[in-house]
Amino acid sequence: MSVLNGENIAVKLWLRVKKVTKQKAHYRELDPNRMNVVGIIKGKGNGRSLILNGHTDTVDIKGMEIEPLNPKLRDGKVYGRGSLDMKGGLTAMMMVADVITTSKLKLNGDVVLQFVADEEYASIGTETLAKEYTADAAIVCEPTDLKIAIAHKGFVWAKIEVYGKAAHGGRPDEGIDAITKAGKFLVALEDYGNNILSKNNHLLLGTPSVHASLISGGREMSTYPDYCKIDIERRMLPGETLNAVKAEIDTIINNISEKDKDFKAIYDIFFHRHPLETSTKEAIYKSLLASYKKIVGKKPDTIGLSGWGDSALLSEVGIPTLNFGPGGSGLHSSIEYVDFQSVLDTIAILTDTIINFCN
Repeated sequence: MSVLNGENIAVKLWLRVKKVTKQKAHYRELDPNRMNVVGIIKGKGNGRSLILNGHTDTVDIKGMEIEPLNPKLRDGKVYGRGSLDMKGGLTAMMMVADVITTSKLKLNGDVVLQFVADEEYASIGTETLAKEYTADAAIVCEPTDLKIAIAHKGFVWAKIEVYGKAAHGGRPDEGIDAITKAGKFLVALEDYGNNILSKNNHLLLGTPSVHASLISGGREMSTYPDYCKIDIERRMLPGETLNAVKAEIDTIINNISEKDKDFKAIYDIFFHRHPLETSTKEAIYKSLLASYKKIVGKKPDTIGLSGWGDSALLSEVGIPTLNFGPGGSGLHSSIEYVDFQSVLDTIAILTDTIINFCN
């Protein structure tokens, strides 16, 4: 959702969802310019319920080569910021609701349409709704190029603080260089990633990983630095835990400290998100698979996603969750587009999936 006019967008979306679902819809402000919009197509009450989820926010528009906020249709592609990530998926959600309601199709179970804020940053939108709504399954309509994504990695963000001793640059016997001590941690971190993490492999996601994202330290040229901070990101596979990551960092710091009595470091994990892995035995997977084969005429690919998504938050509260949406190119890049035909295919496949699953 644009940080410039998020509230106006939310109000317009609320009005549209209310009209399309022909049911009560609401929007809720979470933070300034961060709103959720939810609409529900009520079923008869004797069928399975399904959540369709998608985020309304985008990354920024700096450096885009094609006008970012005025969508252009060229050669079957719709260009613009967020066209792929993920206005294409949101469009499919809206049109699915329109098809179901205008055709007067009577479903047994409810369909819950969730248009959420803040997925590109802290995911407060879906995190809030996961506490308020439940369902028998969910599909997050992120762009997957019409492939069924059942898994993605999680991540841990940690701050490593390395302490030295400030002293005049001409008095090396009095100073401890926190930056060079931090270098020992960086070398050990790289070795751990290359020699330990690389040996663990997931069929769809590859290996876990760790990297140093940010580093800062020092006061001035002629002073031994007494402080250096490193921010790291550790990408996690399904099955890996936060406690295991903590143990890894503890081991690295302790091993260095045993060899260097002047090495002093502490760490803090300030944010993390869990991985996702949904079984292909789940009813929602079987329904989506059957609908895809019916509409497209062949079996879809089952994949893992390289990035994290809101789907993990729904899965954490016990809702079997998949990712499925249109294709295109240019996620977060200077030229972004969604393939228009893939949006139409997404609409047809999701509509049939809802009929199968909710009835």
